[in-house]
Amino acid sequence: MSMTKEIRFRLPRLFCFILCLGLSSTLPVFSQYSFKNHDTTGNALLAAVEKRITQEVVIKESNVEFPQILKGNEEEAADYVAKFSERRRDYLVRMYSKGKKLLPKAAGILKKYSLPEELKVLMILESAYNANAVSKAGAVGYWQFMDVVAKEYGLRYVPQQKKEEKIIAKKGKKKSKRESAEKKDIAKHKTRGKEIDDRKNFNKATIAAARYLRDRKVNLDGNWLLVVASYNCGVGNVWKAMEKCKAANPCFWDIKKYLPAETQAYVMNFIALNVVYSNYDKFLKNNLIFTPVKAEQPCDTFEDNISEELAGIKPASK
Repeated sequence: MSMTKEIRFRLPRLFCFILCLGLSSTLPVFSQYSFKNHDTTGNALLAAVEKRITQEVVIKESNVEFPQILKGNEEEAADYVAKFSERRRDYLVRMYSKGKKLLPKAAGILKKYSLPEELKVLMILESAYNANAVSKAGAVGYWQFMDVVAKEYGLRYVPQQKKEEKIIAKKGKKKSKRESAEKKDIAKHKTRGKEIDDRKNFNKATIAAARYLRDRKVNLDGNWLLVVASYNCGVGNVWKAMEKCKAANPCFWDIKKYLPAETQAYVMNFIALNVVYSNYDKFLKNNLIFTPVKAEQPCDTFEDNISEELAGIKPASK
């Protein structure tokens, strides 16, 4: 093959390569060299470009470590956690600072019941550490127990239906057996005229929460994301979702679409809190990398380096 034909085939390959990479700013560097008098110029240029690109592209690997009980959920959850860590940064910092005393205590109690300490963040999602928190549904305290669950796990409680009972009594309606029983509960949990609600007592409520979660672990074969879902919507609703998805051994991702929207968000936020708090130092420094990142050298520096690579090539005659 003649020199002219050889250059004709090599040049399109070279410049297509350059254009594809958006390196148009380097063209002035190439224009000063002669391609007519040197049959090795095309290969030299291509080799130089490829060498510089190989050297100057830096890949920043993911540095986010998922807690042990959340291993295997990285692919499904990473994008959500990344967005949550950006949009809810103030909330994450505030809850972390506020929980410096209570979270370690909760982790210790959970450990005594052979439960993973990651479950401690449920207290954040439930009440944000507010002992006096009362939901619209009537759940009370740190771990937001309803009356019936508080009674089941031996907590003294002030029934949240008492106001409704007073309204019914004023209207002259008959009281049901259930209403009468709740009245007795109110009297039972009074001490020296004061109403006592153990759901507002951190130690007692956390022990009850640990016992409740341990029971759900048995109900759901130790699948922690399903256990977390059950804490929000009840184990019955989780079982129903498992039946609907018709999978042999369904996980949270299998049944997610069959759960209430609130429960879906609840579980995802549980994951986000744990991932961020497990990587908290990097989070504070804005150094969390969820997916690999490529960082290319600026064009002007790239052009200088190409010039150095081509230092031995003869410039074109003017």
